[in-house]
Amino acid sequence: MRRLSYAAFVLLAGLVPAQAQDSVVPESAAQVKLSFAPVVKSVTAAVVNVYAQHVEKAQANPMFNDPFFRQFFGGGAAPRERVERSLGSGVIVTKDGMIVTNYHVIANATQVRVALSDKREFDADIILKDQRADLAVLRLKGVKGDLATLDFADSDKVQVGDLVLAVGDPFGVGQTVTSGIVSALARSQVGQSDFQSFIQTDAAINPGNSGGALVDLNGKLVGINTAIVSRSGGNIGIGFAIPAAMVKVVVASAQAGSDRVLRPWIGASMQSVSSEIAESLSMERPSGALVTEVAKNGPAAEGGLQTGDVVLAVDGAAVSDPDEFGYRFATKPLGGEAQLDVLRKGERLKVSVKLAAAPETTPRDETVLQGRSPLSGATVANLSPAMAETLGMPLDTNGVVVTNVEDDSAAANFGFQKKDVIQVINGQKVDDAKALDALVQEPRRLWRITIVREGQQISTILGG
Repeated sequence: MRRLSYAAFVLLAGLVPAQAQDSVVPESAAQVKLSFAPVVKSVTAAVVNVYAQHVEKAQANPMFNDPFFRQFFGGGAAPRERVERSLGSGVIVTKDGMIVTNYHVIANATQVRVALSDKREFDADIILKDQRADLAVLRLKGVKGDLATLDFADSDKVQVGDLVLAVGDPFGVGQTVTSGIVSALARSQVGQSDFQSFIQTDAAINPGNSGGALVDLNGKLVGINTAIVSRSGGNIGIGFAIPAAMVKVVVASAQAGSDRVLRPWIGASMQSVSSEIAESLSMERPSGALVTEVAKNGPAAEGGLQTGDVVLAVDGAAVSDPDEFGYRFATKPLGGEAQLDVLRKGERLKVSVKLAAAPETTPRDETVLQGRSPLSGATVANLSPAMAETLGMPLDTNGVVVTNVEDDSAAANFGFQKKDVIQVINGQKVDDAKALDALVQEPRRLWRITIVREGQQISTILGG
């Protein structure tokens, strides 16, 4: 699986006409010769090129950090700058210059510049990043006048076989339009985000298309291209787009001025229903999401959802597995309730669950660790249901979690990773980010550190 910016890949998966009865098969040679030009003309002005730049500074030799060493070697070499660039695409969604693109296009960017289809260029601020959905929202600086925009299609009405167009900037050659059909829906195991329900298309997608538009024949945005399957790095007709329903949630959070995306939190863990489980529950076929754990005082518990329940639908929309449930639930607006169709001990029933965000039960206290410890360069924070939900971690996780690791830092060099939970340092239990920050300031020759990574406890001894 490959991403689609210039260091990653894009794709434009498309949607179809809003109503199923509007879709028709060409009936004559004349109809086959009909052109997409009117649709293309209406959408291309709203698709942009996104240039992201990340500047890193690195010492020529880490020994130059030691004043004694520098005394004998001429003061040391100046830090070298390494510039990394990526090229992707984006879609203008508001007339004042708000743009949606892929998170992986601008993930570590220190500078972002956007080129419009009319050759104008603007610097842009990153106003929201959502790694979980692989989406980000930019705002252009210094824009005067109304910009062309794309309206959102109802991605829940897309059907396999609908014609779609992909618009982006593959390989940096310039804006390019390709056509295809919707090849499949609700694709999971793509690996691009935590919400696995992608639109698959055979419209040609190549490096540089990431963040570009997948549009239907009404000129509406049905998805944001994000990944392709490829053995060579080029298009082979299997691309994936993030559905417009998910894109709308992220854009709405940005418009509300939030620095993170607020989504409904179910407060339960789920797993797929295997053939054996389906047989034991007297189900005709494996389907739905099996509830394996329910958090105390969460929406699921308050609504009466129980361990062993199988969730079959969300507000009437069937779910085939936990990935599809997660997508359906996460795209619901906050407030109100969702109606879940549930199978419990052979009986079908309805469960109402409140659509509320995960609570912040403790201050995050996000801190970048400094000093000469092995954790230097890691950003840590206190875990709460909200933080665990943001990172996609298990319900019962608590303590201090690594939320980011700077490139070329001590923490990166020692192998620490995002979502590592730090439990013990030098015999002292770690349960607070600020206390951990104070602890790592103490100089030591050896560090005994215990972490939990993906449920496995790891203990190690590292040099200071």
